[in-house]
Amino acid sequence: MERREEQPGAAGAGAAPALDFTVENVEKALHQLYYDPNIENKNLAQKWLMQAQVSPQAWHFSWQLLQPDKVPEIQYFGASALHIKISRYWSDIPTDQYESLKAQLFTQITRFASGSKIVLTRLCVALASLALSMMPDAWPCAVADMVRLFQAEDSPVDGQGRCLALLELLTVLPEEFQTSRLPQYRKGLVRTSLAVECGAVFPLLEQLLQQPSSPSCVRQKVLKCFSSWVQLEVPLQDCEALIQAAFAALQDSELFDSSVEAIVNAISQPDAQRYVNTLLKLIPLVLGLQEQLRQAVQNGDMETSHGICRIAVALGENHSRALLDQVEHWQSFLALVNMIMFCTGIPGHYPVNETTSSLTLTFWYTLQDDILSFEAEKQAVYQQVYRPVYFQLVDVLLHKAQFPSDEEYGFWSSDEKEQFRIYSSEEPYSWQHTEALLYGFQSIAETIDVNYSDVVPGLIGLIPRISISNVQLADTVMFTIGALSEWLADHPVMINSVLPLVLHALGNPELSVSSVSTLKKICRECKYDLPPYAANIVAVSQDVLMKQIHKTSQCMWLMQALGFLLSALQVEEILKNLHSLISPYIQQLEKLAEEIPNPSNKLAIVHILGLLSNLFTTLDISHHEDDHEGPELRKLPVPQGPNPVVVVLQQVFQLIQKVLSKWLNDAQVVEAVCAIFEKSVKTLLDDFAPMVPQLCEMLGRMYSTIPQASALDLTRQLVHIFAHEPAHFPPIEALFLLVTSVTLTLFQQGPRDHPDIVDSFMQLLAQALKRKPDLFLCERLDVKAVFQCAVLALKFPEAPTVKASCGFFTELLPRCGEVESVGKVVQEDGRMLLIAVLEAIGGQASRSLMDCFADILFALNKHCFSLLSMWIKEALQPPGFPSARLSPEQKDTFSQQILRERVNKRRVKEMVKEFTLLCRGLHGTDYTADY
Repeated sequence: MERREEQPGAAGAGAAPALDFTVENVEKALHQLYYDPNIENKNLAQKWLMQAQVSPQAWHFSWQLLQPDKVPEIQYFGASALHIKISRYWSDIPTDQYESLKAQLFTQITRFASGSKIVLTRLCVALASLALSMMPDAWPCAVADMVRLFQAEDSPVDGQGRCLALLELLTVLPEEFQTSRLPQYRKGLVRTSLAVECGAVFPLLEQLLQQPSSPSCVRQKVLKCFSSWVQLEVPLQDCEALIQAAFAALQDSELFDSSVEAIVNAISQPDAQRYVNTLLKLIPLVLGLQEQLRQAVQNGDMETSHGICRIAVALGENHSRALLDQVEHWQSFLALVNMIMFCTGIPGHYPVNETTSSLTLTFWYTLQDDILSFEAEKQAVYQQVYRPVYFQLVDVLLHKAQFPSDEEYGFWSSDEKEQFRIYSSEEPYSWQHTEALLYGFQSIAETIDVNYSDVVPGLIGLIPRISISNVQLADTVMFTIGALSEWLADHPVMINSVLPLVLHALGNPELSVSSVSTLKKICRECKYDLPPYAANIVAVSQDVLMKQIHKTSQCMWLMQALGFLLSALQVEEILKNLHSLISPYIQQLEKLAEEIPNPSNKLAIVHILGLLSNLFTTLDISHHEDDHEGPELRKLPVPQGPNPVVVVLQQVFQLIQKVLSKWLNDAQVVEAVCAIFEKSVKTLLDDFAPMVPQLCEMLGRMYSTIPQASALDLTRQLVHIFAHEPAHFPPIEALFLLVTSVTLTLFQQGPRDHPDIVDSFMQLLAQALKRKPDLFLCERLDVKAVFQCAVLALKFPEAPTVKASCGFFTELLPRCGEVESVGKVVQEDGRMLLIAVLEAIGGQASRSLMDCFADILFALNKHCFSLLSMWIKEALQPPGFPSARLSPEQKDTFSQQILRERVNKRRVKEMVKEFTLLCRGLHGTDYTADY
């Protein structure tokens, strides 16, 4: 970026130097940031202002921007700049200036106590940061001093204004501590100091909260301040009086939300469980809210019921173990558990007119885990007490999971339907009751192993007898069968009970998703028990596919289901079924191949090719070691002769070529053709071997006519699986050389319009180096041109392309020694690569890619050390390269750091991140926060 861009237009016009951070220029830049309609000008102004905030001049202009005649936006920037200087550049402040800085901040806070609230808050944050940096040595009683100073009677500001300003300061102090960048040892010292100082804060808060004359705004602020302090892990017993006062404040609707927040934060401290006596005193306070909770539920006051539920759950969930340990108090804890049960069963439809019940769900897991963690004797006692509670919980949850009436359900948005599981206080219809029970079984089957359950056989027996009267119930029946598919694989005798239901449901478009996904699960899990049913499954599936009952994605799932099913049959059976299944589509494709290309026949072609590739994705007759079936099933002999998928592919190969010849211009059709072979190669692996020569030839012709990324991706698969086998090396080498030559020509013509091709090409080159570096030994491969194109690709704006190019270089550089042509090109052109990498780090590439460039530097250092040590010093010599913001010393430090680190890649990544921030002028700014 040019230097002039550092100065926003409003402050520019050539009159002021580029980094002249005066009050006038800052004000102009702020005006530009807030009011200039041009987004580019706004961005420039923001960038310049960020530099201004961290500049030495900020100490001067900040105070001037706080003058009473300035508007709040300008005053706010001044206060923010002070905070940044104090929090990040504390070491720049001479110790003899601490006291005057403190005094100035107190003066400004007092002045703004009756001024702009956002400016007051920023000033309080700045003073809080100063206090944290001075505690405990330079300012031992910081908090007590703040309280004393703001209570002084001689202040010009009225009592309430001073009180609110003090509360704001006390509230932001712990928050600033949580986010401060204090070193670890200082953090511990300051935390201890603050814990002692809460003795100066809590009595004041108690007094203000309990004082009848305190206005609502003050009590609101007191609760927020208390909330802030308890997050410093203040001992719970020190909070007792304030927690009780907060419980009393729950009766005041204006203070309700702040009181809930304060109580929940206090109870939820990790350290709180040590103070069991205080926790026991809190149980009656929570139980005392039951009437208020009932009233709120009755009146449909969701905010109040939600808040009270949060308090009950915070106490129960965080401290159930500690409270269960107090055996003599078991009745009061049981009362709290029953109150939480009431919250779980709050009437209403979640999430339409009830959002509270979901808060309680984790509590029930926690309670169960805590009971089960006790020694046997205590566990037996508690299981006896809580078994009825969990029976009641199942009942409540089944009610919550019931559908509302059809009329009501019809008015819900799709989002509400998605989230919902409901409770209805009226007598449910029989279908809702059945559906809720099935939903319960389905949820259990999806989360735990039900293989040894004595309930499932009865459930499977009952499912066919359910009278299915509507779509919701039918859907749940399907999903329940799907959830039990693993159980069916271990109990194949029961498949016949439920399979007819699934096949029947396939014909109903409203049950499309549930019926197809269930059939797919059954075909995947139970395939070795399905041969007796195969003919029927194929016939029904063919029928629904021909009638076009399902949407495209469900048709694809159905083909995957059939692939699983056919995998378990004998080869001649597979071929017979494949023939009947595919023939109609092949005939259709033959017809489409004759037609003149148009949008509707393109859709049909892509659909048919998609069906074939999804079928071949799962049709796998080899038995891999990771199959979950028993060993006797895996040892089925692998049939002799060609794989059925290969037989089919060879039969349709010419037809696919014919389709391609008409649609070579269309990326979607080319992608669909490549997908068929890519899915087949991935599934069949070595079995695909007979197809390799003809597929290599077809890919070569395709890519030479019109280069497309999908053809390169398929070439990469072939290289990955077959390049290391001598028999397949010649066709793969020929294809590799051809696509490389075509792509290099594309680079000469201008590759910027084809980032996807460049991306796939770089991935292919990296795969070749990884799998078969011999591909780079061929004399016909122009390694120099490949290297130069990859350097060019590093400068593309598209992140995936840059990433792929970096991946290529990290595979190439380690081959310097073993592949002569690679060593030669690195020696000749490596400096060009280094300069491209430094330009990227200097600001030309996205910061998210810095790890990838660091990998290249690491590889250069590890494999070409003597060259790199010579190149890096030369490359960084010119002034302004790779960034005008760098000093010669910073560049020298960076090159020395890099050259020293040849083992630890993570350290190199950290160095590069640090260096790129310096290059971009972002070091020590807000931009680095999430870096």
